[in-house]
Amino acid sequence: MTLVSQPLDKQTLVKLRSEYGDYFKVTVDIAKETLVAGGELHADGEKLLLENGARQDDVWGGGINAVLNLRPRLKNTSLEILDLKTREKFISIVKKIFATLWD
Repeated sequence: MTLVSQPLDKQTLVKLRSEYGDYFKVTVDIAKETLVAGGELHADGEKLLLENGARQDDVWGGGINAVLNLRPRLKNTSLEILDLKTREKFISIVKKIFATLWD
C-alpha cells in the first residue's frame, strides 16, 4: 500500500501496477486529501489513514465492492458514495493524485 497526498509520478504508478495489476483499490481521506493506493481490502487503506490522523467519517473507498462505503449512520446505504458533495470531493482527490495518468 502507498499513502500519498501529492500527485503520483509515473515511476510510482508503474510500481503500483506491477504490484497490484491494472486494478487496485483506493481509499481516500476527503478531509486531509490523502489517498491509499493498493491493499487487499479497503479496510487496509482505512486502517492506514486512521493511523495517520483521519476521522472515520472522512474515509471513503473507490473501486469494485467498496464495502467501506456502507455507512447507515451517514445515510450511505450503498457501496457507492451517495452524497453528491462527498462523491465529488472523492473524485477530485483521485484525479489530483493520479493526474500523471492523463499527461
